[in-house]
This record gives sequence, structure tokens and C-alpha cells, in this order.
Amino acid sequence: MLGDVLGLTPDETLAYSELVALPSASVADLAAALSAFGTSLGEAHRLLRRLEEHGLAARITGDERRFAAAPPAIALGALLARRQDEVRHAEVELNRLEEVYRVSAAGRGPTDVVDVIRGDDAVRHRFEQLQLGARERVDAFVRPPVIVTTSQENSAEGQAVARGVQYRVVVERSMLESQAVTVEEAVEATEAGEEIRFAQRVPLKLIIIDRRLALMPLTSSGDVVGALLVRESTLLDALLALFENVWDRATPLLLGASGLTGDVAHQVDDDDARVLGLMLAGLTDQAVANQLGTSLRTVQRRVRALMDLAEVETRVQLGWHAALNGWVRPDAGRDASGAVVAGGAEPVAAQA
Repeated sequence: MLGDVLGLTPDETLAYSELVALPSASVADLAAALSAFGTSLGEAHRLLRRLEEHGLAARITGDERRFAAAPPAIALGALLARRQDEVRHAEVELNRLEEVYRVSAAGRGPTDVVDVIRGDDAVRHRFEQLQLGARERVDAFVRPPVIVTTSQENSAEGQAVARGVQYRVVVERSMLESQAVTVEEAVEATEAGEEIRFAQRVPLKLIIIDRRLALMPLTSSGDVVGALLVRESTLLDALLALFENVWDRATPLLLGASGLTGDVAHQVDDDDARVLGLMLAGLTDQAVANQLGTSLRTVQRRVRALMDLAEVETRVQLGWHAALNGWVRPDAGRDASGAVVAGGAEPVAAQA
């Protein structure tokens, strides 16, 4: 990780780490220290020369065949300062280009607010690029079919979440029924900081970046692989309004009893709560059993216990009772503390 940040190769990083632990070292000494990694004398000599060029090693006075590590705070501090300067210059240039872009965007005609992207590779690249460039928020609709990018193939979402980008994702119920999206994936994404909700029907595939750009399929049939990139316009405003409308009506994911309110939160366990959440999302008992990796009989027993708790006789009445009495917290799609936890997540939105 340190090498990546400072521009060192893994071999150079390892060699410097070994050199720091030695008072001084010859080429043979370093080769011996790195023998477990198959480092030859020639490679050790090359690594020492590279460290010397980086200012991370210096020859011992009176014996130029031996090298000593430069103090990390000084040597690495200088490299780090150089990288920070490069980042600052890049940010200044980015802000300048962004302002130029805004001025040029203001002069676009009505037909210039939409770009057409064609082909698997082009759509996949733009899909990942938009998420990697997100600064604050990503809103997404997820529905079948998955055409060019599955959640397992795309790491851009996890990287964005780790940077603190907020994700709100509405998943169509059929994705749960087919297990194209699993409860385990949704839980991992939620624990990493995403908000996941489920809807009986999602109108289209869509991803909106920072309320400034949107990517949506070129056609609804999937026969032609392509996408539309929508810039700031009344069309983007309409897509934003559509997302908010579907989001407000969608069902939050119940992670456990902590997502329930009042006395009911203390009367059921986490497993019962997850059964209730999937039931409220519209899944059948068999689909719930498939998602939770349990038997149909176990799910039916838990549903019966929930109906007894609500003093109702049918699943429909149970859903109505839970909604009417506010069993589910509005923020149930967050972790128990409500905090965003940076770290690895199983992507849910990253499907195109």
C-alpha cells in the first residue's frame, strides 16, 4: 500500500523495508535477506540502485559497497510531499477544466444533453468510470436482465463506497426471487454504508451520479447493447423525480430486529425480522426460504409466529398491520448505528 501511494514497486518497497531493519547491507546481505522471495544478487544490486535513485538509500562513507537506509520520516516524507503537491496541482487543473466544461455546457443545444454509447465494452467502461468519478452520491435502479456487468465483475461501487460516496439503491423484487441479488449481498452492502430498498417493479435500469449525470439503457428490450448518458437538463430532472418517487414507495431492507420499532423490536429475533422484511418486499415463503438458506417449514413457522404476534390470520393482514403500526423504522435500510462503515462491500448497484 505504501509503495502504491509513493510510486514504488512492490520489490522496491520490500527491499527498503528489509534495509531499514539492518544497520547497513551489501548487495549479498540484501540478497540473503530477500532469499525467501527468490531475489538474486543481480536483482538485489538493481534494487539498491533504485532505492539510491529514490533517495531511500545511501552508500556508507568509506565503504561504497555497503548501503544504509535513509531515515523513513525524511526520505518517505519527501516522496509523500511530492505526491501531495502532484495531487494539489491535479485538483487545481480539475477545477479549471470543470469550470470550462460548465461554460461550454451552458451553450449546448437541446439535442446535446444526451450522448449515445454503443457496445458492451463502451457501456461497461462508462458505467465504471461514472462511479469512480462520483464525489457525493449515487442513486440506482437495479432490475433484470444483467447485460454487460454483474455485481461480481465490477469493483467501482465498492471503491466509491469506501471513499464515502453515499449509495441509494432500489432493487426489483424479481432480482431477489431469482437470487440474482442475495440477502447476504444486500446486507454486506448495507453494512458498508449503502441504503438498499426493494420494489415490486422498477421502471428501468438507471444510475445517477451526484445529481449531475445519469446513465440508462438505450432500449428496454436488451436486444441492442447501448446506453444513454444524460447531462443536466429537464430530462435529468425528470429522472431524479422518478427515482425519488420510487425510492419513497420502496421497502427498506430489514437487517434484523434493530430495524423494528417499539415493543415488537424486543419480541422477535433477527431471523424473524429478516423473514418479515422479505415478506414485506413481496417474496413468497419458498423464495424467503431460498434466500435465507433455510427450509420452507421453518419460514412458515416464523410467519405464523409473526401473525400471532400481530393477532391476524393471513400474510396480507400481517403486512397491513406492520405498515399501519409502523413496525419498520424508516431508516431500517441502515446499520444499527446509522453510520456509514467504510470498507469492502458486495456491490449491489454495480449491474448493467
